[in-house]
Amino acid sequence: MSNKMWGGRFTSKPDPIMEDINASIDFDRHLYRQDVAASKAHAAMLAKKGIITAQDAKRIAHGLDTILSEIEAGKFSFDRALEDIHMNVESRLAALIGPAAGRLHTARSRNDQVATDFRLWLRDAIDALDGRLATYQRALTEKALAHAATVMPGFTHLQPAQPVTFGHHLLAYVEMAARDRGRFADARARLNESPLGSGALAGTSFPIDRAMTARALGFTRPMANSLDAVADRDFVLETLSACAICSVHLSRLAEEIVIWSSPVVGLIRLSDKFTTGSSMMPQKRNPDAAELVRAKTGRVFGALTALMVVMKGLPLAYQKDMQEDKEGAIDALAALLLSLKAMTGMVRDMQPDVARMREAAGEGYATATDLADWLTRTLKLPFREAHHLTGQIVAEAAKANVPLDKLPLPVMQAVEPRITKAVYGVLSVEASVKSRDVYGGTAPKNVRAAAKRWLRRLEG
Repeated sequence: MSNKMWGGRFTSKPDPIMEDINASIDFDRHLYRQDVAASKAHAAMLAKKGIITAQDAKRIAHGLDTILSEIEAGKFSFDRALEDIHMNVESRLAALIGPAAGRLHTARSRNDQVATDFRLWLRDAIDALDGRLATYQRALTEKALAHAATVMPGFTHLQPAQPVTFGHHLLAYVEMAARDRGRFADARARLNESPLGSGALAGTSFPIDRAMTARALGFTRPMANSLDAVADRDFVLETLSACAICSVHLSRLAEEIVIWSSPVVGLIRLSDKFTTGSSMMPQKRNPDAAELVRAKTGRVFGALTALMVVMKGLPLAYQKDMQEDKEGAIDALAALLLSLKAMTGMVRDMQPDVARMREAAGEGYATATDLADWLTRTLKLPFREAHHLTGQIVAEAAKANVPLDKLPLPVMQAVEPRITKAVYGVLSVEASVKSRDVYGGTAPKNVRAAAKRWLRRLEG
């Protein structure tokens, strides 16, 4: 016997392989809340427009509430033969309230239904991600404020470049997360249009009120073109794009945590909460949480790439290929949410080795730029000449195997006779970071002010 939900045209059952490839209930069951909400809004609109009776609408709403309770209590039996969440819900509704259930699908198709459900689900998922991103920002900002004056090496090419503060470094990730939140907000605003009422592709001849269902579901407006409404998956692609960029940011910090926590580098320590041991080597403390955050980025990238490949050749309107939009996206958003939780925990847990950071900040002649700036400011030399002279002085320090602030004044004067002992006032790492007080710079007073601004913003 064919599927009773759509089988009027068919006289025999599908092949078991067809059932396996066609069914989506294994992953679209995640959309059950949204499916029930959209169905309730649709039924209420049908009743108001006189398309179904108020009594049938009341039965439908009561039955849908019962189904929602059953699913949330773990008492609902999902049937793969019914393919998807929509048909599972409708079948159970028919068992609960009888023929009135068959009126619910008036003036809609599974095409506009699934597009509506997935927009609602992604909207909720974006809201959850935004909350987690705010918590992550708060953890970074609080740590930054506590270490506004903790000096550490700043790197380019992973080589010591100039001293910065640990707080300044952490605030860079706060800014990245702010952009991530902005991208998610933009994606949310664009996806917040209702496909419901677009039918299979051409709209419907029933006198429905699409604006009513849009308002009931919190959408800003109905989508303006029925073909676009059922065929569009830009809203998934855009959300996954934002997820991918956010994952890049998390992975960059995860990579730094892996590097910093190595005993060879020794800039930070993670506790037992976010590390694991080795089954063979008893001394090991592995930053596995950071490594897994780094790895999960690949899953997010994969979901985005897979869906772009799915969509790239599809003619209008709906194609079954588009069923592949949900499994990867649901997995990717779950991976990102978990990564945010793990990164927030690691940020709160990690403790900088302040002494080691300060020592490392001075390695590699990191205050050489400060010397060149001093020569430019004090001796009125062109910066390029000052840069050249500083390189010669660094070479002398390397030959003597001493840091710049320990190089004897006569050695410097042999390179440039006008250098005075005042130069030592700019050669310490503390003096270096303190001098970087331009807006956006690493000076501790800047970092404190920026951290406090962020905390106020995050509390607002």
